[in-house]
Amino acid sequence: MTSEPKTSKQLFFLVAQPRSGNTLFTSIMNQNPEIACTPNSITLEIMKDLFLLKETDVFQNYPDHKSLDNVLDVVYDTYYKDWPQPIIIDRGPVMTKGNFALMQKYFKQPFKCIVLLRDVLDVLASYIKWYTENPDAFVNKYNLKNDEEKLSMIMNNKGAVAKDLEAIKNAFNYPDICHFVKYDDLVARPEEEIKKIYQFINIPYFPHRFDNLQQVEVNGIKYDDTIVGKNMHNIRSVVRKVNNPYIDKIPERIKQKYGHIRF
Repeated sequence: MTSEPKTSKQLFFLVAQPRSGNTLFTSIMNQNPEIACTPNSITLEIMKDLFLLKETDVFQNYPDHKSLDNVLDVVYDTYYKDWPQPIIIDRGPVMTKGNFALMQKYFKQPFKCIVLLRDVLDVLASYIKWYTENPDAFVNKYNLKNDEEKLSMIMNNKGAVAKDLEAIKNAFNYPDICHFVKYDDLVARPEEEIKKIYQFINIPYFPHRFDNLQQVEVNGIKYDDTIVGKNMHNIRSVVRKVNNPYIDKIPERIKQKYGHIRF
């Protein structure tokens, strides 16, 4: 007797720091009607929060592991059940050690990760440009006095950048399931890099375009950037490398602390 697969959908993951090409990549891949590359996903948070119920008094008073494990086993099937696309690329730091252990225990299927790489100083320069040009950016709401304070907040060890860097670091331990794409290569040679990704995930290539790009919308839902600040997820209509003069505004102490994190 052979077991049936849990789901008819193929699931892949996108691992990357913010401001390193996630939205651009999503816009390109979603031109293929067979693919849904997600914006920031909550699926790993669902997994973590469900698992942490095991630490509560209520659970420990009646420790029914099997029943809760049954829920954890089907998080991804349930979440993506009504999505029409057969191929899902879920954006999240799945390769942190904790998240990876949860997936191995409960997802119980092989999966692959696409990992976008961008030097941390380039990421921070992108943040400076964004929060300088958009006064409603979340970074500007904390009464922080200068770029050093703002960038230090962005780089706090519980924030998105730190989690994604942890995931990227661990991903290098699993080259058999992770495909690495440098942001600079993606914007310089987009078709070549996207074809490599198709080879990695082993699906037929779709003829993508790299101009007239659309802002990200998946199944009729768009980013609501009033939550984080205007233009957080806006992309240019054409794939191209643009030099960012704000990199010269990065304070020296920030450069000394993070300048070594290069890919």
